[in-house]
Amino acid sequence: MSVRKALNPNNRKDCWELFGFDFLIDEDFRVWLIEVNTNPYLGSPNQFIADLMPKMLDDMLKLTVDPTYEPKNVESRPSDFDILYRED
Repeated sequence: MSVRKALNPNNRKDCWELFGFDFLIDEDFRVWLIEVNTNPYLGSPNQFIADLMPKMLDDMLKLTVDPTYEPKNVESRPSDFDILYRED
């Protein structure tokens, strides 16, 4: 929230960005936010990420592009991700 105005300084309509959040879980199961990346790695270093990445990218497009450009073919798979913040 502290840098949201710097991300779209020209107030372009229908502008969005994918962020990568890096978390650490310590020995007491406390969650720590380490950093937020504006250019996250989209590779697949393991099978879990290889399975997750296509779903995440598909859901990202459903949340960002579909409301503006109605899809012609709608997939019935429920979304695994939710939009956390939208500035209208």
